[in-house]
Amino acid sequence: MRRLPVYLLLDTSGSMTGEPIEAVKNGVQVLISTLRQDPYALETAFISVITFDSSARQLTPLTDLTTFQIPQINAGGGTALGDALKLTAQSIAREVSKSTPDVKGDWKPLVFLMTDGRPTDDWSSGVTEFKQAKTGIVVACAAGNQADTSILKQITDIVVSLDTADSATIKAFFKWVSASVSTGSQKIESGGKEVTGLNELPPPPPEVNIVV
Repeated sequence: MRRLPVYLLLDTSGSMTGEPIEAVKNGVQVLISTLRQDPYALETAFISVITFDSSARQLTPLTDLTTFQIPQINAGGGTALGDALKLTAQSIAREVSKSTPDVKGDWKPLVFLMTDGRPTDDWSSGVTEFKQAKTGIVVACAAGNQADTSILKQITDIVVSLDTADSATIKAFFKWVSASVSTGSQKIESGGKEVTGLNELPPPPPEVNIVV
């Protein structure tokens, strides 16, 4: 079976303490429960959760939706974005199966990154390593006005912003992520094709602004 890997990179730095981090936890729950109701996603989507504060860690390796359990997510520390990008590249290299002449490997991973602040580590070397990984669509989300969209633009062309990092806005972002994963799964299951651009994703809700 060819899997559709989905990597969630979530900022859990100190500035996310309180309502934002609770909203992220709820957002992951909404994402998983929504995808579990989609037969296409159940068939193909595998989810991994990577968090970053003063360092990055993979809380959940690529896991199918049926057995996925919501990891313990806590906020505190700095914003090691570079570390998170490197860890994601390493996880993709380790977990995503490549095509061989005889067998088709997994589909290209979808990556959704969410941060509310500026990186506190050497993020540029992380970007370099991440860009060498074979990924599909990468969406970076600036949650609130402290996040630097110009840095996110160096990671991916698809950058969105949330005016605030409150529960309603973050929930709207995760609902859009789940709709995007569903679209990717359906496209693969029905036509054997991958989503290749923002124009193929569902239109974002009013809370999610596209950064041009």
